Amino acid sequence: MSFVPGNQQRYLRACMVCSIVQVQQRFIREGCPNCETFLGLQNHPDTVQECTSQVFEGLITLADPAQSWVARWQRLDGYVPGVYAVKVVGQLPEETIQNIEDAGGRYIPRDGTVHDDDA
Repeated sequence: MSFVPGNQQRYLRACMVCSIVQVQQRFIREGCPNCETFLGLQNHPDTVQECTSQVFEGLITLADPAQSWVARWQRLDGYVPGVYAVKVVGQLPEETIQNIEDAGGRYIPRDGTVHDDDA
């Protein structure tokens, strides 16, 4: 995430899958740098609304996610460098969760909830 002027901070959103934080227009213009293959946010404002959230807590800046213990702790290793939320509040649509699983991924909620199979 590049510098965000103070008057643009209210447009920040966090991806509910990987928790990267960007302004809404960047999600629409470029999609999610980690999840685009199965979320398809680019040029789809409605999907951006469904799969990102304005409600998030804490920010982590990762320059080298592969070497960071914080990235491992937050399950961010393997993602692109950037700014990530510690916690993202929101619920992905069931169809989106199914798309992630169909693509070979595993959805781990970023809101602090734990599914029975995660424990």
